[in-house]
Amino acid sequence: MKVEVAYARPDVQVILALEVAEATTAEGAIRQSGILERFPEIDLAQNRIGIFSKACKLDQILRSGDRVEIYRPLIADPKEARRNRAAKSATSA
Repeated sequence: MKVEVAYARPDVQVILALEVAEATTAEGAIRQSGILERFPEIDLAQNRIGIFSKACKLDQILRSGDRVEIYRPLIADPKEARRNRAAKSATSA
């Protein structure tokens, strides 16, 4: 079955299409794609993953057409960043 594995950094984004066997897990597809060799900063023990923006675990069984996405760690807490932007906006208004 056909699936995709996706990863993005600020400087580059890749989506790798590959054929995998039925009952392949998300981790299996990631490893088969070769993306771990291409991007050595990916650590499956640390990086979260998802299928079409919905978080999943490494042992998730894939379906034909799924896109496994590997997410980078957040560099800032989204709630805190939003508060900071709101505070900055309020003081400049």
